[in-house]
This record gives sequence, structure tokens and C-alpha cells, in this order.
Amino acid sequence: MTSYARPSSEPVQDTAFHHPALFYTTEEDYLDGVGGFVRAHADDGRPLLVAVPEERLSLLRDVLGAECESVTWVDMRQAGRNPGRILSMLQEFADRHADRRPCIVGEPIWPGRTPAEACEATRHEALINLAFAGRPATILCPYDTALPERIRAQAHRTHPVVGGPGDQRPSPHYADPLEVCRDCDEPLPEPAEPLVLHFAEEDLGSVRDAATDWAVAAGLSPRRRTDWLLAVSEATCNSVRHGGGSGTLRLWSAAGTLVAETRDRGRPADPLVGRRRPDPLSAAGGRGVWMMHQLCDLVELRVLPSGLVVRLHMTPEPPPQDRAG
Repeated sequence: MTSYARPSSEPVQDTAFHHPALFYTTEEDYLDGVGGFVRAHADDGRPLLVAVPEERLSLLRDVLGAECESVTWVDMRQAGRNPGRILSMLQEFADRHADRRPCIVGEPIWPGRTPAEACEATRHEALINLAFAGRPATILCPYDTALPERIRAQAHRTHPVVGGPGDQRPSPHYADPLEVCRDCDEPLPEPAEPLVLHFAEEDLGSVRDAATDWAVAAGLSPRRRTDWLLAVSEATCNSVRHGGGSGTLRLWSAAGTLVAETRDRGRPADPLVGRRRPDPLSAAGGRGVWMMHQLCDLVELRVLPSGLVVRLHMTPEPPPQDRAG
């Protein structure tokens, strides 16, 4: 395995955030680029988080073995099932090692991601640049060249530096993170015959009751139902508090997934809302969106001229990591 080739501007990057995309085709590419990055920075004694799909995680651990015992390994298929959870995981790791220039490998998109998941993961990649701006940290993001061309093109827009193993260069297509997020606000597909509930503050109790009855009829287990209703309650309360005092809740199922959507006249002021664990003592808010991300399998947000759309997705059965115990 060749060593990971650092950019020629490495002395500057020691005090600045560095966010390259690494494109790979074969396992050899992966081990050369990602494995070389991990080994090089482990040798430097830097704290390392490697969050990649389980099959890539096993590949790296089998090859690097004991020489990288200090690495924190995370299966991104589980931890990043909802792309809206990933950024807080990266930030919390970086916060714990803020004095040692942490290094992270994060692979948020892989073949098999749904288009909706890939869109929210692209939004996540853009928001990384806002969340880590000015912080001394490195986040390497691998991209499989088997991914659709539109996803690979977006990677060029969300990463200031791109390339393959040992070959990094500035991306001529890098875009303002807020521009990328606006482009992610494409219209969502319309459901067929959803249950529609209009609500204001005085209707929140009856809306929760209606959502409970609907979830029971849809076959949600008691455990999943609790998470579902908590997320729906947070979404509807946010509409009342921050969306003009009222909103619309729509409920439907599609392809084995339950979906709840709120629409209101709100426009979040912070594009990072819900992407970082909120301070329970802070009055800044964001707790509701944070909880939605933690409870649901996918959260889609759209900031439209008419206001805010929040779409919550949940499968009737919990993900495998939630079934134990």
C-alpha cells in the first residue's frame, strides 16, 4: 500500500479545515486512498474516526489491524441511516479532540442509497463546510465511482478538493454550501390519498390522537409508535411555534414506509438547525428538529417560497441495531 499523498498546501491546512472527496473504483483504490490516509494520520498520533459502510469497515480493519487500534470505527450504514444524524456525530468527535487536529473518514453515500437519502446526504456534505469552517480538522469523504453521475457531480460541488488516491486538486465546481442546499430543495413527489389534518395550537391534542389511531392501523409496533408520535408531535409543535401558528399534517404509507409531513409558513434562520446536539439549557431552540433526526429513518426538509416542509419517514420494524434487547 502506498502512503496517502497529502496536498501540497499541507502547512496551511494544519490550521484550517480540509474537506477532500476521494473517488475510488476498486478495493485496491480504497485501501490505497482511505487506508493510506488512516495509516498516515494514525502514525502522526492524531485522533481518527472512520465512519464507512460495514463492508468497507471490515476491509480496512482486516488490512490495517492492530497498527490502528486507536481508531474509532463506525458502521455508517447504521449510524448514518438517516443522513441528518451524521454531522452531529462528526462534530462531537471533533469537539472531544479539538486540541489535536482530529481526522475523520466519512462515507455518507454508497450504492443502494435511495434518491431521497442521497439528496439529504448531499445536503449534509454541503453543511459540513459551514459547520467546520475555520476549525483545524480534516474530513475525507470516499465516493464509489459506481455511484450515479449526478451524485459524483454533486461531490465536486460540496468538496473544495477532489481526486483519487495520491492525486488531490482543487475542485473547479465547488459551490457555496447555501447554494447547494437551495438546490436540494427540489419539490417532493406527491403522495396518493394521504390523510390530511389542518391544525392550530388548540388542535395539537386531537392531531396527536388522530396520528396515534393512524399509526396503530398502519401496524407500527408499540416501540416504534412511541418514536413516531414523539417525532410527529415535535414537528406539529414546531409549526405552531415557528411556522406562523398553524400548519397541515399529512400521513400516508409508501413502499413499506410510514410518512408524516408538516407544512407551515416557517423559514428556519439557521441551515444547521437540528444537526448538532442542542444544549438543554440554551434558549436558541433546535431541540425539536434534533429529536426528529434521532427518531426517524429519514428526515427531508424543503425550504420553499411558501414556507417549510418537513417529511418524516419510518419503517414499521426497527433497524437491526435497534432490535437487540
